[in-house]
Amino acid sequence: MAAQRAYTTHPLVLRRVTVRRVLQVTPRMRRVVLGGEDLAAFTRDGIGRPAFTAPGFDDHIKMILAADGDVHAALPAQLPHGIEWTPAEHRLTRDYTPRRVDQRTGELHLDFVVHGEGPAEAWSASAREGDELWFVGPKSSLRLPERLDWILLIGDETALPAIGRFLDERPLDAPAHVLVTVSDDAARQELALRDGDTVTWVVAEPGDAAALEAAVRALPVPPGEGYAWAAAESRALLPVRRYLQRERKLPKDRLNITGYWHREEATDPEAEGTADAGAAAQGPAQIPSPLPWLAARAALQLGVVDAVADAPGLLPGALAARLGVPGPRIDVLLPLLATYGVVVGGDDGTGLRLGPAGEELLDDHEREEYTGHEAELLLSLSHLAPALRNGTSPWRLASGTTLLGTVAHDAERYGELVEECEQLVFLLDGLTADPLWEEVGTCLLTGPGSASVAAALDGAGRRPRLRVAEDSVPAKVLREHVPAPDRIDWTAGPSDVAVAAKALAHRTDEEAMQLLTRLAGWTRTAVLVEASRPDGLSPHAAEAALHAYAATGSPLRDSAAVAALANRSGWEVERTIALGWGAEATVLRRA
Repeated sequence: MAAQRAYTTHPLVLRRVTVRRVLQVTPRMRRVVLGGEDLAAFTRDGIGRPAFTAPGFDDHIKMILAADGDVHAALPAQLPHGIEWTPAEHRLTRDYTPRRVDQRTGELHLDFVVHGEGPAEAWSASAREGDELWFVGPKSSLRLPERLDWILLIGDETALPAIGRFLDERPLDAPAHVLVTVSDDAARQELALRDGDTVTWVVAEPGDAAALEAAVRALPVPPGEGYAWAAAESRALLPVRRYLQRERKLPKDRLNITGYWHREEATDPEAEGTADAGAAAQGPAQIPSPLPWLAARAALQLGVVDAVADAPGLLPGALAARLGVPGPRIDVLLPLLATYGVVVGGDDGTGLRLGPAGEELLDDHEREEYTGHEAELLLSLSHLAPALRNGTSPWRLASGTTLLGTVAHDAERYGELVEECEQLVFLLDGLTADPLWEEVGTCLLTGPGSASVAAALDGAGRRPRLRVAEDSVPAKVLREHVPAPDRIDWTAGPSDVAVAAKALAHRTDEEAMQLLTRLAGWTRTAVLVEASRPDGLSPHAAEAALHAYAATGSPLRDSAAVAALANRSGWEVERTIALGWGAEATVLRRA
């Protein structure tokens, strides 16, 4: 199985708590102590909910606020197993780590950095006894490796709640080496250190990437098996991730780096006013140009970003030689990259360095927006007009084959689909709790979400015999992601139930019906796990229909569209299980 971080999932429950007291931990940290009946097991709308639990030291809850003050209009819908983020124009959400969970007193402690910005800090500044707060989560808890010789805990002031909780509760019996950057000595806290632990405090401006990287590089890395955990400003963590991965060679399952906040670049008020005036004079907002996106994509594909990151101060001519691209051609690209902050310098004989946007492109997830599967789908939309006229998928017009035809023979692309489905494991409580599993001895899995289904079944204590129905390349990829692959039968055959997890999302209607027909030859009960509506929290919800059309030649399939495909393939819809975040499980029976 591929090296991956392990998580324990939790039921997603909407809870209401009230402020019990507010404490000043340091001049830079305010603690709000919360309590209420919703922290215990409770019943709402006739449905029982489990007691609040947050066993992980870096668990996070999602606070729900509202820009217009109407929090109740911003609340998500509670499902029997999960939540649905319905549209809410003024909803604001912020993630915070519980500093302490006291089961005895029924209290939850949240720490807020003072003099920070944003709605959550503003809420904490005005919090008074009796004020209410609604939140959801945590959805999961990180499981640390069992046998470690040491752990690095790296962060800024926003990471202190997680670091402090780790040291208090000690989920790992190994020496902890702590590094914290603070904006002022007054932000230092008393930490529960043990023999063998070390702590380093560095005074630096919030989000100072150079200071954080220098401090991390100065840390002595002990011998033996270790783990690095880091949380701070997103951009400041990029060189830290690069150092730990590339130079210290820490594998993915020994590394957890999370951006807790994003620093906004300061703007000159006068310049900002001028820009606003210009925009007003131009009338309606302009459609953004695709050129910066294409230039960033080319910079990644050619190796510009990595080359400049590896050798800051590189002259344009030396960059061209290193990449094997003639200088005049590189000169075509560099001015636009400089305009949008991918690189800085390079003119008047100065060396090139990464700008803010270039630093962001060091992150693997950020790169995928320019070079991964989603980027390829985006490029295929250049064929959108003819695709809409003739009813085919833009992908097929661009590549000459369907998306299924592509990923069935391309392990890297199918692997991206599998990784995109990893979040599915947090939404499957409603499916694994369904009574249909009480009579299931054998379960057939298919689709890139199969690994998430297998993990969810295992986590729920469901132990049917699993088999997988996939072509050779997808099956090989899934072997690297499922738990205990040797316990799975990798050949299709008769089963009590078949679960197709995101198997339709890369299939045309015709290909989807072919799959459903094949499933009918192996089972009389099938479950289709698909996204039937956009995620209500996503800022790109309006783009979901176009993304789906690019892949399949069909809009995002809602419940009715999935039912129509099933009916045409000889199935009847028995019921639909709402999973949350726009996902549904459709239970089918053979007609």
